[in-house]
Amino acid sequence: MNAPATANAADAARVPLMLTELRLPTMKRLWTQFAEQSNREGWPAERFLGALLQQEMNERETRRLARARADSHLPADKTLANFDFAAVPTVSKAHVMALAEADGWIAQGHNLLAFGPPGAGKTHAIAGIGHALIDRGYKVLFVRTNELVQRLQAARRDLRLPAELAKLDRFDLIILDDLSYARRDQAETSVLFELIAERYERRSIAITANAPFSAWDEVFPDKAMTVAAVDRLVHHATILEMNVDSYRRRAALPARRQRSAPQAQ
Repeated sequence: MNAPATANAADAARVPLMLTELRLPTMKRLWTQFAEQSNREGWPAERFLGALLQQEMNERETRRLARARADSHLPADKTLANFDFAAVPTVSKAHVMALAEADGWIAQGHNLLAFGPPGAGKTHAIAGIGHALIDRGYKVLFVRTNELVQRLQAARRDLRLPAELAKLDRFDLIILDDLSYARRDQAETSVLFELIAERYERRSIAITANAPFSAWDEVFPDKAMTVAAVDRLVHHATILEMNVDSYRRRAALPARRQRSAPQAQ
């Protein structure tokens, strides 16, 4: 083997080692394929390097989105792509899509509140916005309100509530689903107020609730705390009124009619 060939082989052997050291797994996997194509087609060095770097960036973004979506605990099937806006005429599709684009509200720590009866699509709409925000680089957490209350209660008992609130602070948006099901007689929900107060005007909260504000005395330990919580939530908030018939009930009607229809003899 002549000297240039020997040098080329040595360089080729070093490349995957360097890419491993630099933590560039996609480039390590693809560089030989791209190098062969580059040599065959006579690519300039800029095109070869640019193509490899683009692949690395694309796969990093794919991995980032997958991690962020897994960390969010968002229901995977509830996206805006399959949300039936026609079934909820009280909500503007353009408005929801603007919220999904972030439109400045996340950066300003504003809130999003969705009210309506069970089955009206509140969770689907808010979760769909959450998925869209993840696509735009934001960190989102979806959690049932009573589950988060229990988590914060446990942190308070263990004298680590400030640390738990700090951990939640890394999320740009926390979606509290089914707030109306958190009851003061089931759990001490003052920790929920502490979360709302901690995030006020800094980080965003989205809430879905079956009950209007007037019924929130059933959620918080006393009226003063209820008033204070509502005041902080609505000060900078978008409110979606979704007072429509249950989507689930309407979706079930055709099946019921089919079952009840007389069978052909």
